[in-house]
Amino acid sequence: MKPVQFKYVSCVEVRHATTSLQQLANAKYIGGGQSLGPMLNLRLARPETLVGVTTIQALQQIKEDKKGISYGAATCHAKFEDGLVPDASNGMLRHVAGGIAYRAVRNRGTLGGSLAHADPAADWVNVMVALDAQIQVVGPEGERSIPSAEFMQAAFMTALQPGEMIQSVWVPRLSANARWGYYKCCRKVGEFSEATGTVVIDPERGYARIVLGALDGPPELQETLADILSSRGTESAMDSVEEAIAPSLEGMTSYRRQLCITAIRRALQQLRGK
Repeated sequence: MKPVQFKYVSCVEVRHATTSLQQLANAKYIGGGQSLGPMLNLRLARPETLVGVTTIQALQQIKEDKKGISYGAATCHAKFEDGLVPDASNGMLRHVAGGIAYRAVRNRGTLGGSLAHADPAADWVNVMVALDAQIQVVGPEGERSIPSAEFMQAAFMTALQPGEMIQSVWVPRLSANARWGYYKCCRKVGEFSEATGTVVIDPERGYARIVLGALDGPPELQETLADILSSRGTESAMDSVEEAIAPSLEGMTSYRRQLCITAIRRALQQLRGK
């Protein structure tokens, strides 16, 4: 199946893209097309015009400072995987990127596109919450910053307002002694995750965050379990997983509950091994 006929506008500046979307009826931004492309083919999306943004140099820029790194929204997954961009997370971003779908997808898919699509099973959606990243967006009303924990509001729904696009993602630097764990339950390589566990602890900053993802909605912060991890250590956190995340498991089948428990425990096991 192929998409319905559409027009295509290629942009070289952010302002050109936001203005185009505002002026055109029934238009959508398109980055690498790894999420929107299949939706077009299945006729789940039928925009009259696609506004291409991967040709905008500003969306590919990487900016570093002492506190963190800003990654342009058009940065493809493969650049993280191949170490072509600096990693603010002590290797976590590179590790996660290498497990996204297949290499062909990683060559084209972009950081901003994945976040804007807001699939609950997507890797970046969960990781950016665990790292407390800031989503920098731009639109007709100017620029603003959205905390990653507030960005995804429901499955395939975000805090983006009409005409807005993701410009970059700012990730705080982890200290040298920080540790992380990331595990997703997939039947085979490349499939969508059925449950995702993400753990980050940075004692130097007094920071600990545990995220349960691939749910029916946004990823959920497991604050009780994170408190146990930071105060009593990894072993106590592993022993407390089932009880601590129980509120997030309500209404799930026993199979799904077990997957969520397993994802968090195995992420903690990775943490223990570092």
